[in-house]
Amino acid sequence: MPVNDPVGDMLTRIRNASRARHDKVVIPTSKQKVAIARVLREAGYIADYTEHDTKPQGEITLQLKYGPDKSPVITGIRRISKPGLRRYVPVRDIRPVLSGLGISILSTSQGILSDVEARKQNIGGELICTVY
Repeated sequence: MPVNDPVGDMLTRIRNASRARHDKVVIPTSKQKVAIARVLREAGYIADYTEHDTKPQGEITLQLKYGPDKSPVITGIRRISKPGLRRYVPVRDIRPVLSGLGISILSTSQGILSDVEARKQNIGGELICTVY
């Protein structure tokens, strides 16, 4: 069955696997999903990700991270810009998530970046999601 919002499907799979305390989650791949996984790994929200070249579409396996008491590192992940309503923000309107305890992921002209990197490079873009 085709998915109308592949990024939203990815975020929902991560959210569900994290709440169910799974070690890993398998997601159909795309360049945008790989870039989002890279940002999540750099920010420390997932342990690692690996790409598998399977037919007809590849897969990404995300290794989820948990704290010492088995509490998930990702407590919330929310889609902001949706296919029906895109949210674009200039650099001056990029707000910190939970006073800097979370991150926003943006699609910019320089690729998929976290809010910290976008502010550093002084570019805005489409606000994909927030993670905390």
